[in-house]
Amino acid sequence: MALVTRLSRLFQADFHAILDRIEEPDLQLRQAVREMQFALDQDRQRQQLLEHEAEQLDKAVGSIGDQLRALDEELDICLAANKDDLARDLLRRKLGAEKQLQATRERGVVIDRQRQTLTRQIDEQTQQLTSMQQKLELLVRGDDGGVATGFSTMGAIRNEEIEIALLREKQKRSKS
Repeated sequence: MALVTRLSRLFQADFHAILDRIEEPDLQLRQAVREMQFALDQDRQRQQLLEHEAEQLDKAVGSIGDQLRALDEELDICLAANKDDLARDLLRRKLGAEKQLQATRERGVVIDRQRQTLTRQIDEQTQQLTSMQQKLELLVRGDDGGVATGFSTMGAIRNEEIEIALLREKQKRSKS
């Protein structure tokens, strides 16, 4: 019975060691950075699609505007010639074009709102990603023999800085 207990404890210890190894903070942080980068790339692609759609809508508004101007010219000609039958047909086409123009403009407003929201979201994600990358860099630097404490690393102290500090201390003490 003692042998079975020992084996189960050994298995549990190995299992916990494997879990600890799997749950290493630097690995988790690297995975989080990859996921954040992927999400950011997807949002940038969506932003490009929205920008393309906005350009297409702008072109459509211009085209419909040209069509309305042409219809107005034809309508002027028909009304001047007292051709009410032709004028009615032109008015039907003009009203349809005006409705299409209104719908296109409304879609443009929706696209602009989505673009603004997505731009803010991308800015926030970029800041978060930068922060996570900096944390990862500090963690990796800590694993490579750097300072791995909660304090921020200020960089290595150079020999020149030590010499200058020594001269200052000697100067202070000589004045006293």
